[in-house]
Amino acid sequence: MPVDPLDAVWHLLNFFAPAFGIGALSSALAKLFWRASLKRVAWFRLFAVSSGAAAATLVGGLVVFGHDGRIVTYAAMVLATALSLWWSGFRPLRA
Repeated sequence: MPVDPLDAVWHLLNFFAPAFGIGALSSALAKLFWRASLKRVAWFRLFAVSSGAAAATLVGGLVVFGHDGRIVTYAAMVLATALSLWWSGFRPLRA
């Protein structure tokens, strides 16, 4: 049974929803807890970098394991999000 375009869009949105959710939540919490350190970094930049890293991890988990929804992929997504937040907000010599 073929998938119509609207169903394909919903599948893609649902596939990437955890990445956007963890990106938004982790960026907001980082801005809240490290308010002084992240004053010069925009929330949207943190969101874009962390969501992108999480989405790339989800795609990598799909490629490696053959299907989505593996706990290992979600754990790697949390790690990738944390590393990307550090990279965009706390790394030494950032511009």
